[in-house]
Amino acid sequence: MDRDGLTVVPEAAPTVAAPAGKSGRNGFRALRSVPFRWYFGGQIASASGTFVQQTAIGWLVLQLTGSASALGLVLAVGGLPSLLFGPWGGSVADRFDLRRLLIVTQAIYGVLALALWIAAVSGHAGVPLVIAISVAGGVVGIVDSPARQAFVSSLVPPDDLASAVSLNGVVMNSARVVGPALAGVLIVAVGITPCFLVNAVSYLAVIAALLLIRPLGGPRRARAKATGVADAIRYARTRQQVWLPLTMMSLVGLLAFNFSVVLPVLAEQTFHGDGGTYGLLSTMLSVGSIAGSLGVGLVKHPRRQYLIVTALAFGAGLAATAAAPNPATATVTLLITGAAGFAFTTLASTTIQLHTAPEYRGRIVALWVFVYIGTTPIGSVITGWLSGLGGPRLALLAGAASCVAAALIALRVKTPPHIDDTLLDLAPGRS
Repeated sequence: MDRDGLTVVPEAAPTVAAPAGKSGRNGFRALRSVPFRWYFGGQIASASGTFVQQTAIGWLVLQLTGSASALGLVLAVGGLPSLLFGPWGGSVADRFDLRRLLIVTQAIYGVLALALWIAAVSGHAGVPLVIAISVAGGVVGIVDSPARQAFVSSLVPPDDLASAVSLNGVVMNSARVVGPALAGVLIVAVGITPCFLVNAVSYLAVIAALLLIRPLGGPRRARAKATGVADAIRYARTRQQVWLPLTMMSLVGLLAFNFSVVLPVLAEQTFHGDGGTYGLLSTMLSVGSIAGSLGVGLVKHPRRQYLIVTALAFGAGLAATAAAPNPATATVTLLITGAAGFAFTTLASTTIQLHTAPEYRGRIVALWVFVYIGTTPIGSVITGWLSGLGGPRLALLAGAASCVAAALIALRVKTPPHIDDTLLDLAPGRS
């Protein structure tokens, strides 16, 4: 039992074959786990398909309306379910077997993509339908996102979780580059409509992987009396290894990760460039994020000082980008910014998952998703207002300030005597 008197579901010892003496600091060590390899392969296909569809939706809405405002509306409404109800999705994840739950959510995503393809083929893919499908996908994401992140911890031993989380980050950030590029080729070669079918088919890969996967600890038994979000918040408040990364991410996520708002304005208004300039800046940010994610994979035990250093480095990268005199300099600063920002995110996510008991993991991860992604609509509005007030450089400096504030909080918080300052020297799920 843990200190709250709640029975922690025991997890069987992982049976991962690894060459003796080679476990060390290998960023790809999570791939030694067969279940994680299956999952990793499925995610590559699914994530790429997702960004193919997102790019195609952008082109479709612009073709239908010719309005950037309409496109912004479509992108915004998809995030509203997470903003309004995100933390409650973890309660669902904590009540069901995660593997079976993910099969259901991924299948629903596939059906939604297929419905969009059918509507596009038949000429009925209007803006209202696109909005409806975006909202439906956002509702599914309330459950899918925390379940997906919590599921990863059952596929690898604790020492390899940082590697697993970082490799997941590599998949997503690589897909941000590969997906739009593939969509561009498809749109030019065969049109927008096939992009939606590509996304629908991509979900078959992840569903097949989930059907084959058997978690290392066996099927997870849900709590008989799983409680709600308030209970999870009380749980987090008593564990510094959980609430501190959540607090830091709430600050950083609100103001520092709004690149989809800042970069187009920076490229067009500040550097007087075109779509190619924006594409270049976005690509360099993505390349940096891949490097940062891979770098964290080398870390076996996340420590508080790592969170502080990466938060400060992220802030420095944002400030340097704000001061960049031309696009060439900005590509270098964005490379650093992407590496530091996603290193911080991966470290914080790993720390939270390692220090959350299995019966709370879905709800705690849902809180994490909320402060990281669910606050995007609010952060986008603030960032857009700042960009209008003083240009994108002011918005970037505000993001840098939020990173510094997060680091200062971590520096000033005193660690209770019974908690090692590494944030990770205790058994996962205990404090």
